[in-house]
Amino acid sequence: MATITVEIEDSKAIILREKARKFGLLPDQFVTASIEDLISQPDPDFEIAMRKVLSKNKELYKRLS
Repeated sequence: MATITVEIEDSKAIILREKARKFGLLPDQFVTASIEDLISQPDPDFEIAMRKVLSKNKELYKRLS
C-alpha cells in the first residue's frame, strides 16, 4: 500500500475534519473513501460512448425485451 502526503490550507483541514466527523470517520479515512469514490467513477468518454450506443439501439433493445 502506498502512502501519499498532501498539504492543504488550515481552513480546509478544519472543514475536512468536520466533514469526516459527521460521517463518524477519521480525516484520513474520509479522504481515502473520497478518493476511492472518485477513482471508481466511470471515465466521461466511456459515459458518452455508452449513452450513444444505448440511444442508437433503443428500438432494438425494446424489441428484444
